[in-house]
Amino acid sequence: MTNECVKDSMFRKVKVDEAEREHLDAPMTSVLADAWYRLRQNKAAVAALFILAAIILLAIFAPVFSRYSFKEPDYNAIFALPDKAHIFGTDQFGRDLWVRCWMGCRISLMIAVVAALVDIFIGVTYGAVSALFGGRVDAIMQRIIEVLVGIPSLIIVILFLMAFPAGVGTIIAALSITGWVNMARLVRAEILKLKNQEFVLASRVLGTSSRGIILHDLVPNAVSVIVINVMFTIPSAIFTEAFLSFIGIGLAEPQASLGVLINNGYQVLQNYPHVMIFPAIIIILIMVCFSILGDGLRDALDPQMSR
Repeated sequence: MTNECVKDSMFRKVKVDEAEREHLDAPMTSVLADAWYRLRQNKAAVAALFILAAIILLAIFAPVFSRYSFKEPDYNAIFALPDKAHIFGTDQFGRDLWVRCWMGCRISLMIAVVAALVDIFIGVTYGAVSALFGGRVDAIMQRIIEVLVGIPSLIIVILFLMAFPAGVGTIIAALSITGWVNMARLVRAEILKLKNQEFVLASRVLGTSSRGIILHDLVPNAVSVIVINVMFTIPSAIFTEAFLSFIGIGLAEPQASLGVLINNGYQVLQNYPHVMIFPAIIIILIMVCFSILGDGLRDALDPQMSR
């Protein structure tokens, strides 16, 4: 058996064109970075995001930098048409509709966002505990949800508002009574799929408490379901608040919300349509943009759902 010497001259270096090389060392990216990249490919979702950002900025800053107050009347400018002084015109008390529309948008968005945060806290906690413990605990907690689902939520909200004085806090509490149920059911379904995964079992073996498993293992992996549900909860809460104010059991004068403004405009629609048109356009834009953005986030956070 002979040993052969390996020499460099026995090999020939192959030249590979730079354009033909296969790059396997792609930069590492996070889940949120990947989701943001996919979201940017959805032009409709990006447009909806910018429109919502513009609406939120106007709701925050437009009443601050305007020289008019949303509640002080001006009887010399009753039902003024849109012009340079009053961009959206004025209402039956001469109040500037530009300021009132954006103040109403601020109040409606605040009610919806706070109600959504309450839904997240209660719904995620309830659904995660129900799914993680299972057994009798899960059975009892789900029977409670079934009872709440069996009662129309609108009836509960109306009875609650009739029992307590109308106000922002009352409406938030009314929307939160049953608003968390859908969140709890979605989170429970998602965590039932995750609770037997290897990373959860590893946490149990290492002695992690149930609270730690929920906070550090289960909820972060269910964030896509939570975010998507919130995107549809906020416009639903805005519509509910507008409906309650429109029928007269929500917010009332001199407070401004989109429902109050639409109710005022509806009463003088034939003679002064501008009083109703502008708040109606704003609430339509908010609801449509949240719906489009929610669809875009669903596809971005879970690409398999778009197939």
